This record gives sequence, C-alpha cells and structure tokens, in this order.
Amino acid sequence: MSKVFWKGGTLLGPLPPVMVTCGDMENSNIITVAWTGIVNSDPPKTYISLRPERYSYGIIKDSGEFAINLTTTHIVKWADYLGVHTGRKIDKFKKSGLTKERAREVSCPLIAESPLSLECRVTDVVPLGTHDMFLADIVSVDVDEELIDPSGRLRLEKANLAAFAHGEYFALGRSLGKFGFSVAKKKKRPANGTKKKK
Repeated sequence: MSKVFWKGGTLLGPLPPVMVTCGDMENSNIITVAWTGIVNSDPPKTYISLRPERYSYGIIKDSGEFAINLTTTHIVKWADYLGVHTGRKIDKFKKSGLTKERAREVSCPLIAESPLSLECRVTDVVPLGTHDMFLADIVSVDVDEELIDPSGRLRLEKANLAAFAHGEYFALGRSLGKFGFSVAKKKKRPANGTKKKK
C-alpha cells in the first residue's frame, strides 16, 4: 500500500464527541469536546483540551471541576448544536431540553440523557498552544442502571454511543472481539464436530 506524506496534524480518529458540563446547578454550561481521553488508570485520570477564548474555559478554570457526559446516537444532534453555539448567548440546557442531574462529588450538573458521566476535578492546567489541557482526576462515575447486567458487569456496548472522525459523526458498529481475543485459547471440540455433553 502506497502512502502520501503530510505535515503533522490532528488526524486521529475516531474520537468521543463528549458533552462537558461545568458551573453549578443554577448557572451551568455545556461544551462539546473531542479533544479528550484517558491518561492514567490508577489514579483514574482524564483530560479535556479547550481554547482559552471558549466560554467554558473560565468557568472550569475558576471552579476546578467539570463532568464528561458520553454522547449517544439519540442526542448527537444536540452535541453538535451545543458545540457550535456559545453559552455566552444562550442557556444550553434550556435550548436543548437536556435534563440537569445532580452529581455526587462535584458541583456541576450531569446530563441525565447521557448513559455514563465522569465527574472530574482539575489537578493541572497545561498550556499547549491553541489549547490548554485540563488534566483531572475522575472522582466518580455515574452509570445508567440499564447498562448493568444481572452479574453487575457494565455493558457499555448497548449504549448506542456516537463517535467523531474527521468532521463527521458515526454510530459505533458491530463488535470485532473482546480485549485479548487475539491471544485467547480456543475451546477444543470433539473430533466429530459436536459439542461435548455435560
């Protein structure tokens, strides 16, 4: 396969188009962010990168808190809308009809329609150029009960999550295998191809 070579750029995908909430239950905002991810397992840490001129930037810098709310295919249109309009001019919760939900550990609201929310406390702000990175501890995770199976396992694949790649939104598709499937031992079958009786 032949390739062409471009200068370095932000061509990583897919990314999660998350809706980040900030402020408090009375005065809050939602900003859609694609520059986010997990940076550490123990302690659990995440980040979001924002331009300093964004309305939410000052709110998060002052409060030291935010929540990452995962976006489903059912609310992806609102994620897009809230990403192109500023909270300086509109109340994004009122405009979208999304429901504020009280968080357990932070002051900012969660989005009730999101199947999973990460409550975050900022530990560092790192200037990077066009964006500043808010590095944060994940202090609580709020999960829709419908995504927990009877054994207590999270079934996030049932959440109909949306993804973002090169300017477009996509619905996550079929499973290709579980983590570690490439090295998992295959179960032996009897020589005649039928399953063993228990």
